[in-house]
Amino acid sequence: MDHFTAEDGARLAFRDEGAGLPVLALAGLTRDGRDFDYMARHLPAVRLIRLDSRGRGGSDWTGAASYNVGQEVRDALALLDHLGVARAAVIGSSRGGLLGMVMGATQRARVAGLLFNDVGPQIERAGLERIGTYIGIAPTVPTLDEIADRSAAQFPGFHHVPATRWAEETVRHYVQTATGVALTYDPALKIAFDVAMAAPPVDLWPLFDALAGLPLGLVRGANSDVLSRDGADAMRARRPDMHFAEVPDRGHIPFLDEPEALACIRAFLDQVALAENAAPPLGGRSVTL
Repeated sequence: MDHFTAEDGARLAFRDEGAGLPVLALAGLTRDGRDFDYMARHLPAVRLIRLDSRGRGGSDWTGAASYNVGQEVRDALALLDHLGVARAAVIGSSRGGLLGMVMGATQRARVAGLLFNDVGPQIERAGLERIGTYIGIAPTVPTLDEIADRSAAQFPGFHHVPATRWAEETVRHYVQTATGVALTYDPALKIAFDVAMAAPPVDLWPLFDALAGLPLGLVRGANSDVLSRDGADAMRARRPDMHFAEVPDRGHIPFLDEPEALACIRAFLDQVALAENAAPPLGGRSVTL
């Protein structure tokens, strides 16, 4: 793991591995770059860049006021600048997909394509409210083994997941300490989340529409309560050329090593590679926020 310094002095962690097409992977609200470990084992030759957004994983905790989409987009662009990467494909899980959508809409020249993992411009409030019930709350059980044992019951929509995967997930989302199990992120994310939930709804469709001409992909968990089937269908209606996979037995969010997900990711990356090799950076309209 490496680090760079953001515009406000925050020290942010990242991983930069492989060679080839630059692919920036952005994780979900309470997660970090390790969320893409499963996918990374199966990717073609790419340069996989994974950011731990501020307040998560190996990055500094910078306080609730800094945990917002605008700041996290600036951090992602700063990482690309730090690495000298002018343009990258983005794979974004949940909140990471929203970051990628804002990047593509407002900084078009920097984004070669975007794959959404179980998120889009139409987000189900019930799913967000469920997420809000556990953000920032440290487990009361004393060991990681006990968390792994309970995971199958605590992740709605996930079925036929082997115990070994739940064990892998547990060490990515919690850490064992001398006094019990702790979170791998700043609990103040709960404050930022509650502020966002209390704000008036924002129409995100103009951001999605601003991605016209960019290669897109969408992976949806068939049992997701965050991205509904109607939401995914609406995205596909506007972008019938978007690569799409629905992963059975998965809720929010698929692990991205399922066969359906991998087929979608590979097709998306193939399209991006062809587009990048065939033409100069794409033009297109941008949205100013």
